[in-house]
Amino acid sequence: MNAFVIDAFDFCRINGSREGVTPVAEMTRLIKDCADSSGSLAWRIDGGTSKLGYPQLTLSVTGTVQLECQRCLSPYAYDIDASTILVLAKDDEHADEIEEIINDESIDVIVGSRTMDGAALIEDEALLALPQVPKHEVCPDSALLDSATTEKKLPFAGLKDFKPE
Repeated sequence: MNAFVIDAFDFCRINGSREGVTPVAEMTRLIKDCADSSGSLAWRIDGGTSKLGYPQLTLSVTGTVQLECQRCLSPYAYDIDASTILVLAKDDEHADEIEEIINDESIDVIVGSRTMDGAALIEDEALLALPQVPKHEVCPDSALLDSATTEKKLPFAGLKDFKPE
């Protein structure tokens, strides 16, 4: 993926905004979890300030990727629609302090940078939006699954019919 570097603190200070569309084929880490490289993801990064005065990035990613169903092993389209708020801290110690103050599990606190890779943030958000175990709601060809789950006959089950009288 074509990297773009932002000064995260300045980006937040000026209420910066950047958006685009990136092909899945350009996301080297994401493609490892996909069935193929088709599709693209639309993304948006907005800078701003939290209610408590901390710099924050609002990141959203939407689009469709092809995943491999873990039940039937066929590909299927998975829709990503993810959004997150990233509060920026100067260092790890400052991040811990901010987490204690805001005490909100829905907001992530990360260490910001003057040379932050926006493309990596987008790919991270897409990866976090993927299911742990990708699978269809209902597999399209369940005949294989049905045959695997039907009751198997035991090899010596027929011997019970040959009982001596």
